[in-house]
Amino acid sequence: MTYDFIIVGAGIVGLSTAYKLSKSYPDLDILVLEKEDRVAAHQTGNNSGVIHSGIYYKPNSYRAKNCVEGRHQLVDFCREYEIDHEICGKVIVATQEEELPRLDGIFKIGKINGIEGIKKIGPHELTEIEPYARGVRAIHVPCSGIVDYVGVCKQLRKLISTADNRVMCGQEVRSINNKEQTLSVHTSTDRFSGRYLINCAGLYSDHVARSAGVRPDVQIVPFRGEYFELKPEVQHFVNGLIYPMPNPAFPFLGVHFTKMATGGVECGPNAVFAFKREGYDKISFDLNETIETLNFPGFWNLAKNHWQMGLDEWYRSFSKKAFVKDLQKMVPSIRPEHLRASPSGVRAMALKPDGEILDDFQFEATENEIHVLNAPSPAATAGLAIGDEIVRRAQTAFSL
Repeated sequence: MTYDFIIVGAGIVGLSTAYKLSKSYPDLDILVLEKEDRVAAHQTGNNSGVIHSGIYYKPNSYRAKNCVEGRHQLVDFCREYEIDHEICGKVIVATQEEELPRLDGIFKIGKINGIEGIKKIGPHELTEIEPYARGVRAIHVPCSGIVDYVGVCKQLRKLISTADNRVMCGQEVRSINNKEQTLSVHTSTDRFSGRYLINCAGLYSDHVARSAGVRPDVQIVPFRGEYFELKPEVQHFVNGLIYPMPNPAFPFLGVHFTKMATGGVECGPNAVFAFKREGYDKISFDLNETIETLNFPGFWNLAKNHWQMGLDEWYRSFSKKAFVKDLQKMVPSIRPEHLRASPSGVRAMALKPDGEILDDFQFEATENEIHVLNAPSPAATAGLAIGDEIVRRAQTAFSL
């Protein structure tokens, strides 16, 4: 058969897009192709499980708007389908006086973005919320929370499938041919035909785009985020989410404490270059993908501008003591013996050739394709709202 829509990738963005399409156009036939044997196998299922508020993001950016709207939709979705989640709140902690101007700047952005309930608090109020945390000042963000994103994706798959659409796993997209207004998608085992295609392949979104003949001006460079978790006897050190002041020059939020919706408390992540796009271990290595990255000028331009931070992250990757030292800035009671290793995640960072980090969502459309070339954090929180955005773009691009 010829499907109306073929969606590549069964992470939260791909599944949210299929779900929103099925609600807007119930008569269309939708196929989601996923290379792994399950949904949410990579970025969606290996992140910190946070429901972000939207406080950090540039006002009027896609990240800001979609995060706020997506957060509300996500919480409603979890309540309706009884998915594990908790609005536990978050504190963003300034541990030094020189960080206060940045804290004030983040607070102003939060106000502009309409983040409800945020408040600047002093050391006493901080310890009332997080008894083991210490700082000179903080922002309390009561609308932040935690969620089981894998559970969200499993529910989305169930809803999509009951609408007479299909989510097929074990189908790695190898090439896309676009002839006479019909797409032919070749996977590792099959061939599928469709009228329209939406690429939500995350870490391989640029590869899928190129296989369809699109030449994006960005390339994905993978960064691994490594975590520890608190042992059960010290999990009471953290009530919710404890974050440091982020570095404004880099898109990572720094090592932080995250109470998990499925139990436990994670600490991290750092951010180190990965020698494989799905390289979850320190020894993960793919020669072709490493050569691809090293041949990309954007990687070297990024390294030139941020080499010192990169070395710090690598040092922290191999030094538990250094990792703990950063955690102790916010929670001084933490000791190395309180931590044990936890699974890592890999983030798809989209870079331009000049080394600029693409800090907002980016889409590229043809007459019958939409490629999601960058869906940075908070894409998981914003997933349902991104699905709405992609449906709107499809309506315009494809004259639906």
